[in-house]
Amino acid sequence: MAATTTVEVPHLGGITVGYALSGGAYDPAKPTCVLINSMCTTVSLYRAQFADAALTDVLNLLAIEPLGHGATRCATEHFTYWDSAVMALQVLDKLGIDKAFALGTSQGGWIVARMALLAPHRIQGLVLLGTSMDYESADSRSKGCWDPKTLLTPFYDKWCSRTPTPDFVVDDVWCGMVGSIGFGSSGTPELLQFWTETLKGVYRGDEGRKKLKVALACLLDRDGLLRRLRDITCPVYWLQGTEDVPFGTKVPVEQIKLFTASPEATLTFVEGGGHYLNATNPKEVAAALLQLVKKYQS
Repeated sequence: MAATTTVEVPHLGGITVGYALSGGAYDPAKPTCVLINSMCTTVSLYRAQFADAALTDVLNLLAIEPLGHGATRCATEHFTYWDSAVMALQVLDKLGIDKAFALGTSQGGWIVARMALLAPHRIQGLVLLGTSMDYESADSRSKGCWDPKTLLTPFYDKWCSRTPTPDFVVDDVWCGMVGSIGFGSSGTPELLQFWTETLKGVYRGDEGRKKLKVALACLLDRDGLLRRLRDITCPVYWLQGTEDVPFGTKVPVEQIKLFTASPEATLTFVEGGGHYLNATNPKEVAAALLQLVKKYQS
């Protein structure tokens, strides 16, 4: 479900941020990894990571729900992925965490890359999962990436309303699409039901509709990062599932080469892995994260 713990940060006039922290408290003796979830999911996307003692014995895991997601609520209706990146950095400030590694799934990859651009002295390394650093440009679409504007704009238009919608609940079609695109063949009936219930709990009422609408606007209107990747100075481990539906396997091969200032930038394909790679292939993701931390923690 959504996060049950929140913290207040000042960005955008005030944000209540939903988060989960392994062990329930920050342990300064351990390095920290920030985890940013994919579209319409919550901190629960990282249940496998929080249950993995091999990770939690070594790391503080700090899962943060970006703007438009979970328990996170904002004083203003509109925001972008850059705002979620600033917000996540302010969560680190509030919790007294100076430096951290950062892992992002799908849209989470776009957010953690922005964190590394905004605060290069604080982000020690990135793990990118099932993502693309471009927007869905014509070039990306020609190389196997999806076309969300055609697919998802009708949902956005449906969620716009000039009058309050107190009875709004996100529909089953959207819930099913989130689960099927994200989990692929790993989406058991129980798992898909869990996420349907989660989405319907988060995105309900007038506030939920507005939250969902702008979360989708962030995706549809986002800017690409290809020209900026050369300015990311931390190591980057990118894992992509061979069964990733939205972004495929062609663009990561090109984009990993753009991290020219990173001391190490590697791409690993996970055979049979889905879009939400941390959920479909948690062992491979844990191994990559531990390798990164062991090599680059300071």
